[in-house]
Amino acid sequence: MAADHSRAPVLEALVEYRRHGRLGFTPPGHKQARGADPAVREVLGDAVFLGDVLASGGLDDRLTRGRVLDRAEELMADAVHAEHTFFTTCGSSLSVKAAMLSVAGPHEKLLIGRDAHKSVVSGLILSGIEPVWVEPRWDAERRLAHPPSAEQFEKAFEAHPDAKGALITSPTPYGACAELSAIAEVCHRRSMPLIVDEAWGAHLPFHDDLPSWAMDAGADVCVTSIHKMGSGLEQGSVFHQQGGLVPPQLLKMRADLLGTTSPSVLLYAGLDGWRRQMALHGHELMGTALDLAAEVRAAIEEIDGLHVNDRADLCGEGLADDLDPLPGVIDVEGLGITGFQAADWLREHRHLDMHLTDHRRIGAQITHADDRETTGQLLTALKALAQAAPELPRAPRVDVPEPSELRLAQALLPRDAFFGATEDVPLAEAAGRVTAEMITPYPPGIPAVLPGERLTEPVLRYLRTGLDAGMNLPDPTDRKLETIRVVAASEDPAK
Repeated sequence: MAADHSRAPVLEALVEYRRHGRLGFTPPGHKQARGADPAVREVLGDAVFLGDVLASGGLDDRLTRGRVLDRAEELMADAVHAEHTFFTTCGSSLSVKAAMLSVAGPHEKLLIGRDAHKSVVSGLILSGIEPVWVEPRWDAERRLAHPPSAEQFEKAFEAHPDAKGALITSPTPYGACAELSAIAEVCHRRSMPLIVDEAWGAHLPFHDDLPSWAMDAGADVCVTSIHKMGSGLEQGSVFHQQGGLVPPQLLKMRADLLGTTSPSVLLYAGLDGWRRQMALHGHELMGTALDLAAEVRAAIEEIDGLHVNDRADLCGEGLADDLDPLPGVIDVEGLGITGFQAADWLREHRHLDMHLTDHRRIGAQITHADDRETTGQLLTALKALAQAAPELPRAPRVDVPEPSELRLAQALLPRDAFFGATEDVPLAEAAGRVTAEMITPYPPGIPAVLPGERLTEPVLRYLRTGLDAGMNLPDPTDRKLETIRVVAASEDPAK
């Protein structure tokens, strides 16, 4: 029987909850907004609190006999061509950890593209999985990493035949995509699963002019952030499963190990409603977004000093295999300023927030929620930025290493370094030591330094100069980077 995508089980159950006038003597303690602080109610509105009910013993009965969540997940899986889908309310940071734990365990190997998000590294620390890093394809001219190729995963499996599977990030926050079908074939020839961190690809299943998405490409597990490019609320994430290499029961068990026992029905409702919106209208909405993005990209090219990275820049031999045009990554190097300066100026002077920022780029993400009014404001602001740029102070130069200098040797497992004996050393004395913490330029959130890696002077110089230029480093113990937490000398295998 064909799935009825006009239905939205979570939203419908919320309507029924209100229609029956249910009175809960359960959490949440605000009791349908009645106990919430008046000032909070004024800012958030009562609708937030009215939708905040228990998932079981509230939205559904105590034994979940209404199968509200199950039905919503089944519809989501059908909409995106997966066999099973699981909702989570802790973001894709949880989903990707659950996927990793379903494929490998402590001291087992997992092939991972080194351009992975910090949540993947957190998964390594928690699990004790041994990473086998697969190097990204590096654009030395633009100082930009792209997903590894199928050939690189082939060689990694040949060198590590005991690896339990592979994990790749595609699309990247820059819109660069891997040839997932070829990488899946490399894995499946060995009966090993492929996990795709597709946090930035929620929209991909809904238009043929977008890059192929993970389930259609043959991935076994795919992690997707509905809040990034979709219409879900922040932290709304799903992971999809197909095939027999990662049993769905095991995936659910691992997710239960990490997830909350008090999931947000608000987030579930956002996921459910987005699926219905895309299943019914996704092709039209994404087609409109693609047309609008093409107009915006062309208009930005007319602004002196700005360039939008396109397929000619990012795809080709040794680069990415495909490109999602919606992230809209703008190179501001021609203005003589950094991406950090550009983002700060746009926020302060035009009240526009950019997401991705680095030493030479900003990201102007276009989604189905945009229209010519919002993009018109963007273009006006970018023209004003171009006019203001000559008067902006010269930012300190970010010393970005050559590709060969970026890679740090893994001296210890991330878990062993993170939980072992540590000490804090001055930055000037850190080269040659094994780091015990992550250091991650954010966004996009790809760690430059991982626990267990041996620090080098070029990478330390990159982080120090980046911080001076406005880079955000949220995770080191000392956010001023005057000191770095390293493995105690007594625990260093080279000492």
